[in-house]
Amino acid sequence: MTADPIPLSAPDIGDAEIEAVVAVLRTSRLSLGPQMEAFEHAMAAYIGVPHAIAVSSGTAGLHLALLAHNIGPGDEVIVPSFTFIAVANAVRYTGAHPVFADIDAGSLNLSPAAVEAAITPRTRALIAAHTFGRPADMPALLDIARRHNLILIEDACEAIGAELADSLADPPDARRAGSFGHAAVFAFYPNKQITTGEGGMVVTSDADIARRIRALRNHGRYELNSRPEPSWLDHAELGFNYRLSEMQCALGLAQLQRLDAILARRAAIARRYCQILSIDPRLRLPTLEIPGQRLSWFVFVVRLADAFTQADRDRITRALAEQGIATGRYFAPIHLQPAYADRRRAMPLPVTEFAAARTLALPFFNRLRDDQIARVAAALQAALDARP
Repeated sequence: MTADPIPLSAPDIGDAEIEAVVAVLRTSRLSLGPQMEAFEHAMAAYIGVPHAIAVSSGTAGLHLALLAHNIGPGDEVIVPSFTFIAVANAVRYTGAHPVFADIDAGSLNLSPAAVEAAITPRTRALIAAHTFGRPADMPALLDIARRHNLILIEDACEAIGAELADSLADPPDARRAGSFGHAAVFAFYPNKQITTGEGGMVVTSDADIARRIRALRNHGRYELNSRPEPSWLDHAELGFNYRLSEMQCALGLAQLQRLDAILARRAAIARRYCQILSIDPRLRLPTLEIPGQRLSWFVFVVRLADAFTQADRDRITRALAEQGIATGRYFAPIHLQPAYADRRRAMPLPVTEFAAARTLALPFFNRLRDDQIARVAAALQAALDARP
């Protein structure tokens, strides 16, 4: 008898979330209402910034964060290639050009040295992704941004709850991912730590930027204008329908209230994986504890030893799939995607390409059981043993 399949990820929706959504459905306000305001206020307070703006997705949030800072045609924005494609796509939506910089071999986040090398007279901004929930080197990236007068946007879509000691502060203090840059973006897709189904949030300390993003998400309609009473049909600039519904905001607010327990559970699952797999020299496991940081476990990604190839990784993926175990290639480099074939730059990305060929995301979600973890680990090690 075939064992039950184990998915790569799964949302964790409880009775409180269901009741919160149903309560909204019993009202007459399904958009731009009190649940949105409550969710935004709760997110702003949690991250430690004054402003949060709910949007329809993390991608929408990145797009609006760039537009609100007047990034557009002729500009260059430095981004990682080892991340989800939405980061580079959002840059292209504005008419700007994404410039790919290499990553650090240890953290898999943007390498500050590579960022500095990628700067040209046309560079206006950089997007720092907190890859897999591990904070990027924000002090170094902020220093680069300040010296070159660049906008720094945090892609915190995978990192809600992650923390990093601000070494530039005196004395150094721990700050949450999303509180460092000019703006930051979170995402609530079903594979994230908390979910609204689809949805995202932009956070910022800049009141003017927050006001503009609120307008841009709602067809360019500002909350206040020259009229005594703003009209629903007054639009100051070209905007978008990037709103998040009241049902989704109610779901997100209920999930946010459980976030500490969710993050603790995910950290426990990561520790269990490491306990089982740590004796295998063919695997490079993620670091559980990093001084001055708190990880927010988005996925559990292992890297195959250097002697393995991308073909080996893909064979292992197929072997696990045959046993009903889903895995993921996190991440296929953006600069090698067909959609970016006409935008490749001469700058080499050796670390990105080497790491991406050997990364493998294992099943990872809140309700993953110990017996399922053991089954995944056993299947992985058997697939490693079967290498020709």
